[in-house]
Parts: sequence; C-alpha cells; structure tokens
Amino acid sequence: MTTPSVAPVALWQQLQAVAHALAQVRRGVSGTAALAAVPSALRPGVQALLFQVLRQLGRAQALRAQLAPRAPAPLPDALLCSALALAWDEAHAPYEPHTLVNQAVEAAKKTRALQGQANFLNACLRRFLRERDALVLATDQAPQAQWNHPLWWIKLLQKDHPEHWQSILQANNQAAPMTLRVNTQRTTRDALQLRWQAAGMASSPVGQQGLVLGQALAVREIPGFEEGLCSVQDAAAQCAAQGLLSGLRPPTAAGWRVLDACAAPGGKTAHLLELLGPHDQVVALDIDPQRCERIDQNLQRLGLQAQVVAADAAHPQQWWDGQLFDAVLLDAPCTASGIVRRHPDVRWLRRETDVAQLAAIQKNLLNTLWPLVRPGGRLLYCTCSVFKAEGDDQLKTFVGHNTDAQLLPCLGHLRPQTVLTGAALADNLSGDHDGFYYALLEKKLAL
Repeated sequence: MTTPSVAPVALWQQLQAVAHALAQVRRGVSGTAALAAVPSALRPGVQALLFQVLRQLGRAQALRAQLAPRAPAPLPDALLCSALALAWDEAHAPYEPHTLVNQAVEAAKKTRALQGQANFLNACLRRFLRERDALVLATDQAPQAQWNHPLWWIKLLQKDHPEHWQSILQANNQAAPMTLRVNTQRTTRDALQLRWQAAGMASSPVGQQGLVLGQALAVREIPGFEEGLCSVQDAAAQCAAQGLLSGLRPPTAAGWRVLDACAAPGGKTAHLLELLGPHDQVVALDIDPQRCERIDQNLQRLGLQAQVVAADAAHPQQWWDGQLFDAVLLDAPCTASGIVRRHPDVRWLRRETDVAQLAAIQKNLLNTLWPLVRPGGRLLYCTCSVFKAEGDDQLKTFVGHNTDAQLLPCLGHLRPQTVLTGAALADNLSGDHDGFYYALLEKKLAL
C-alpha cells in the first residue's frame, strides 16, 4: 500500500471522474466508452482506480447498504461506493483510507450535482472509518461481497463448474498481465525476448507464440511492436488460429480458403495469416464497418492482407460468393464471462437473461455457417465465455442435430487463471490466460 503524506492534487478529480464512469457503467455503458469521455491527462489514473472499484464493487455495495439502507441517487451512490471499494481493504488500498475519504468528500463539494449530498457522503464515510471492522464483518457472509460478482453469476458458475467456481472467481478479481503474440513470419520468440531483455524488459513465454510482460507498457514503448513483430493477444485467444489450422487436410486446389467470422478487431485474422502461406486466402468478416477499419489498421501494421468485408455473418446471401471454405473460425458474440480480468465492468453490465439470448445468436451462426464448410473442412467454434450454455451445451446440441459434423479433440472450456492459481488447475493450459471455450468440428466426407 502506498502511503503518501499529502494526497495527489488530482485525486479528488480522479474520484470525481471515477464516480461518473461508474454511474455510466451502471446504466449499461461499457467501461471503455465511459473512460473515453475522461480527459486524457486524468485517464490513466482514473482507469486504474475504476478497475479496482469494479473488482471490489460487490463488497462496496454491501457496505453501502449497511451505511445507507436506502440507496441515494445514482451519482452520489457511485461516489460513495467508489470510495468504499477503494478504502475497505487497507492492505490493498491505493491510498490511505483517510485520504480517500477526504478526497471523496472534496470531490462531492466541487461537483455541482453532488454538493447537496456532500454532508451525507461525509457522514457515511466517517462512520465507515470509525466502524470499518464491524461493517466489513457484517458483509462477509454475503456472496456478492465475498466474490464481487452478481449472485446469478456466482450460482451459474457453481452449476457449470462445481469443482472450480471459486478459482474462476478468484482469477476474475485479479488484474491480467499484458500478453503478446510473436509474429513468427518476421522473427522468433527467442529473438524478440532477447531484444526486450536488452531494453530492460522482463518477459516469460506462454503457449506456442506468446510472451507475457513482467510489467505492462504502452504498445508504442514495446520494441518491435510498430515494426509488426508482435501483437497484443491473450494466450487463450492465441489458441484459435493454431487449433483451426493444425492438422487440417490439404485443400483440393492450391491454397486454403479461410473465413474468420466476427473478425474485429483482427487479432485472430492476423494470426491466421501469420500461420498460413502466401497462396492462402482469408476472408475477415464483421458486421460493424468501423470495426472493420480496425482490422485493416492492424493488418497494415503487420504487413498482412485479407479480404475484409463489412457484413452480417448470419446472412451469407449478402456477402458469400458461393465458394466453400476449407476452414471457418467462428469467434461468436458471447457474454465475455471469460475475460473479466481484463474487462471488470462485464460482470456488472451483463444480465442473467443475456446468457440465453446470446446462446440463441451463437446457435444461429453455427447453423448458418456450417453449410459453407467443404466436406473434409473444419469449423472452430469459440467464445470468450466460461458458461456452459455458450460452450459444451451449445456444441452437444449442434452435433446431435448435424450427422455430418464430427467433434475432434480440442481444448474445451479453459478457465481463467493467473500464475498464482495455475498450478492447481491441472487440466487447464499452463501459464496465465483468460477463460475461453473451443470446439473443433470436421465435416465428414461423403461416402
């Protein structure tokens, strides 16, 4: 814990911005969009504080209920919960709890929409400082406070992963490291790691082409990034291109024809191209034209080319030329329940009903894209989710209704893990990675 004798001048401003961002997240705005509205000078500090608030929000909300059973208006409640989330655990507080309380009250006094609530916030937070141990003890038995996830989320994990739900939640509440994928068309992992070592950057290998940085950096500060030698991509996500292409039967004609459906922002598209040859073709599809621009930008940096198409994968009549694909990568829209380490807002944005709604979209995409795969070709279905409805359950239903689909050995459900929890999860990948689901389907050849 840092213990500055004087609070940073901008701390009250940061807390003010955190409260506004949290209020937006509670209204359904993504954390990324909420942070985009923060002035650039404040954004790094605000993001760090907001992420810690989101990882401790269940506890903070339980404490607020003890201090004020009747919830205040959204913005003062957001400021109160932000201060509680940051201050309740002194061992991990970014500043001394008294400093956080003083600066939160200052933020209220200097925010027109909060000035009328400044005395109320001050009273709640001063009481919290006086009675912290008793208040924390009173919330210890509440699952939302203990695990900092919505109750429905906790119950669903208990149902889907009865042996591992606790380790999943523990991993979710840790910050993820920065992981990069080495572009092996241009360099080797050992060579790039040595270059980083010479620049004073510590890293460790993960998976087949990944490197985990000892300390996260802005991408412009990473040697080789602008040259296209590496890309930011979690180790679990790196398994997509590798899993789809490994052992794929050669096409009848020269060169593979590959579809990356739901491709933006292009990390998996780029990885496919890095693994494929010069005569292979990749069609990168995404429904959002602006996100397609991101695909183009990422490919340009890496010196790669794909046919980027802005269209809805669920409506092939709008974009498909009638030629079957040798391989299809379907990274389907999902709850993102496996990447909560990187996006701590997800758990508070999602609703229980989202799981079934997204599973229906995934089912439709599977049924729509499967006819586009040639006999002997493959489709890799993946989601960055740990929920069975978006993984095993989805694929069991699909294979049961499609007799030409053969399920090949694949990773299945990967649970998020840090290096601290990895040793206990023997059936998971080694190292640090997010949660994902992978299923590899091969279309049977006609008899």
